[in-house]
Amino acid sequence: MILTPEQQAMLDGSKGEVMAKIVKTLVMYGDTFGAERMVPVTSEYGHTVISYGLKVLGPVLDVFDEIIDAGLTDGQKFTADPRPLDKNVPSNLLEDLIFKKLMYTDQARYEKQMEKLGILNDDAYTCTCYLDQVGNKPGKGDILSWAESSAVVYANSVLGARCNRNSGMIELFGSVAGFVPEFGFLTDEGRKADWIIEVRCEKKPEAQLLGSAIGMKVMEAVPYVKGLDKWLGTELNDDACAYLKDFGAATASNGAVGLYHIDGLTPEAKELGESLIREGAPVYVIDDAELESVKANYPVIWADKDARPELCFVGCPHLTLKQLCDWTDAIDKKLEVNGLKKVSVPTVFTASPAVIKEFNKTDKANILKRSGVIVSYICALMYMNNPLCKKKAVITCSNKLRTYTSARYYTEDEILNIITSKEAKA
Repeated sequence: MILTPEQQAMLDGSKGEVMAKIVKTLVMYGDTFGAERMVPVTSEYGHTVISYGLKVLGPVLDVFDEIIDAGLTDGQKFTADPRPLDKNVPSNLLEDLIFKKLMYTDQARYEKQMEKLGILNDDAYTCTCYLDQVGNKPGKGDILSWAESSAVVYANSVLGARCNRNSGMIELFGSVAGFVPEFGFLTDEGRKADWIIEVRCEKKPEAQLLGSAIGMKVMEAVPYVKGLDKWLGTELNDDACAYLKDFGAATASNGAVGLYHIDGLTPEAKELGESLIREGAPVYVIDDAELESVKANYPVIWADKDARPELCFVGCPHLTLKQLCDWTDAIDKKLEVNGLKKVSVPTVFTASPAVIKEFNKTDKANILKRSGVIVSYICALMYMNNPLCKKKAVITCSNKLRTYTSARYYTEDEILNIITSKEAKA
């Protein structure tokens, strides 16, 4: 790898031993993927996927301390993934003991480190850092050093920024050093589409299901998706962006997609069209029957497959403000039709602290509260990492949560029907 004189000096120790180790790690990372040079990180803010003080992450937190003690805290300010705990989310005494005494024992230490390293503010803990309310929205062409898979795929695809699927520590190192190795999605060649996806559904495909089908098919490759304009249009409005947020998270978790192009909608697809597609790219046709087949093959790993749902999570990734409002209206209407005042399954909607603050300013907030739904900033995935919570009959409309935990997947309409039904059967 060819380094600039300044980068070479940093590698040689001009900014201290810790910075030299950071640069050496970035060089080794770049060498692994054939990068020939480093490029500056140009986004205003960074983002870290590490947001929880798990005891087993002690060595990672020790590295944070090294960086802080070396005075390397003048790099990018940043946002972070959601916190793992919220007292308002249903849990019993034994679950709480495991959370606080065995799992997230270093949470206080971690959050103090984040303050010293430069987290934007106390509301900056979210996986949807790119939402307007949060304030970490990179521009087209910006070079990022992020790792959160759902944020990386959104930034690359919907915003046209450039970021590889990094690891939790690599992302921080790039923010501290101010540069990252140039390869993959940072290059024009790396952003070309490897697959053509033809959507031939008769009804609007569920974002989470469509993303799941594509992710499992193409894995880490780049898909170019045709046929969604019938439902999403050609403008990135609130509804389209929310759809692509959930769609992208499913492609990234059910597969390993870090970038997708939507014909006539996402920035590069609008600008370059089908010239983005590599010659000889295979075609994957998706219709309603294909999506039903994909859904039917999801494993159900509950001990009792007929168990009554004990908990419902909606919002992985975190919900947008409009999604919170739309869900509130749908639940309120459905409860009235079914003659109920409250949801019949304990239900948690998750969103960023900044979005929740804006939601609480609306008249919808009291309506949702009356329905019994809890709104939380929590990371549902981190909640489900508790071995006792894994044994619960948890339902969700998030394909990411389904993939990484024991939660059982249902479409949004199915979730709505379950939580507003008197019988509340899964």
